[in-house]
Amino acid sequence: MFEHLQNRFSFPKETWGKYRKNFTRIEVPAKTILLNEGEISLNAYFIEKGIVRAWYNNDGKDITFQFFMENTMFSSLESFRKGLPSMLSMETIEPCVLWQIDKPTADKILEEVYEDPKLRNEFMDSVFERVFDYMKHFFSFIKDSPQERYLTLCKDKPNIIKRVPQHYIASYLGVTTVHLSRIKSKILKEK
Repeated sequence: MFEHLQNRFSFPKETWGKYRKNFTRIEVPAKTILLNEGEISLNAYFIEKGIVRAWYNNDGKDITFQFFMENTMFSSLESFRKGLPSMLSMETIEPCVLWQIDKPTADKILEEVYEDPKLRNEFMDSVFERVFDYMKHFFSFIKDSPQERYLTLCKDKPNIIKRVPQHYIASYLGVTTVHLSRIKSKILKEK
C-alpha cells in the first residue's frame, strides 16, 4: 500500500514512516458493510486486496454507484470531510484486506498536505480523478445506450467484468440482469 502511495505522492521518506503507523490493517469477509447510508463516515480506507462497492437505496431497490479495487483509497467523501450523513453504503464484494485511517488522523495529515503546494496539487489531482470518473459515468447515462456503457466498462475496467457479480454490474449500468444478458448475447453474435 505505502509503495503505491509513495509513487503517487511526493512525501519525504521520514514523513511516510510517520504516516504509516496511523493506518490499521484489517481483513474483512465479503458482504461486510463498512458504512451504512445515512451514517456519518468516521474512517477512510485503502484497498490492498479485494473489491468494495458503493450503493444507495432507491425506493427499496439497491443501486450500485461505484466500484473500488486494489490500490484505491475510498470513503464517502462528503460524509468523511464534512460530517454529513452518507448518501451511500459501502460494502465489500470479495474478502478484503483494507488499511483503515480515522478522521482525526486523516485531518492532521491533510493539514500537512495543504501546507505544501506540490503535495496539495497532487492530492487535488487525485480527488479530481475520482470526480471525473463520476462525471463520465453520469454523462454516459445521458448520452450512451446500455450496450455502449457495458462496452466502455469492458474496455476501461475489465477486472470489474471478471470479478464482480452480474447483478451488481447490471445495477451499475442501470439495467436489469435480464437486459444485461441480452446485451452480452448481442455482442457475442456481432463478433
